[in-house]
Amino acid sequence: MGERLKYEVGDIVKLKKPHPCGSHEWKILRVGADFRLECTGCGHQVMMARPLVEKSTRGLRKPEEIPENGPQKPGK
Repeated sequence: MGERLKYEVGDIVKLKKPHPCGSHEWKILRVGADFRLECTGCGHQVMMARPLVEKSTRGLRKPEEIPENGPQKPGK
């Protein structure tokens, strides 16, 4: 079988079916036997069983890192 993904709190997961608001991406708020996910489009939160999340996942990425003093302009 394929390699299992390592899910961590704060990661952004892309699921197979879109939320009614149109977004496919969800932020992981809780990891365990169940996942708490927050829609990145509208902020709606849902609980989903781990097997359902693992089956529906189409992509996993870490959130963008923004420095504490804000984004830097090139050349400065």
